[in-house]
Amino acid sequence: MSAIAENVAALREKIDAAARRAGRSPEEITLVGVSKRQDIAAVQEAIAAGIAHIGENYVQEAAGKRLAARERGLHEARWHLIGHLQRNKAREAVEIFDSVQTVDSVKLAQALARQAALQNRTLDVLVEVHLGEEETKSGVAPEQAVDFAAEVGAIDGLALQGLMAIAPFGIDPRPYFRQLRGLFDTLPEQHRQVLSMGMSSDYETAIEEGTTMVRIGTAIFGARVTQ
Repeated sequence: MSAIAENVAALREKIDAAARRAGRSPEEITLVGVSKRQDIAAVQEAIAAGIAHIGENYVQEAAGKRLAARERGLHEARWHLIGHLQRNKAREAVEIFDSVQTVDSVKLAQALARQAALQNRTLDVLVEVHLGEEETKSGVAPEQAVDFAAEVGAIDGLALQGLMAIAPFGIDPRPYFRQLRGLFDTLPEQHRQVLSMGMSSDYETAIEEGTTMVRIGTAIFGARVTQ
């Protein structure tokens, strides 16, 4: 068994345990393997180990990996954009990704919808919410999130599935996860399919607070490859 396969197996055990502590079924939690700065061989190992969802931060990096994955016959994974997206990358993003988790402006949503229409598809999206005071993070303010989600959910060509956020680093993430869960619970039922919160450092807390999707990089792949 490869190191990545061992990591995935250990991670699933911890996810299962966290879910059971919270009185939840482990099947409620979707695991996204975040392969930023990892090579296609590592992605291939993760998919072989049962990772069915791949998360990438950058459009150009993901483009090369997804092409290589297709050439290797790795069609079964769903690809998620989890990094900030500029509007001028909307066309490429719609071509590459099955889901964009970082919609944070109406103009970006409209650009994605236009490209989805041109490509004759509907794009799954999440609204990114900015939790905490970190200026480097993207997303809409929590007090604007519900109204903004309603705007995005009404745009043809997009399928709004829910909310996504990154908790501030270095402090207890639980209050922030609870805040996001509270916002999520106020959305219309058709838009409450995915609550994406929790990373390698805090996914167990996120599971206890109701996440349906965790985005895990280091705990699967180890340290990022520097470029």
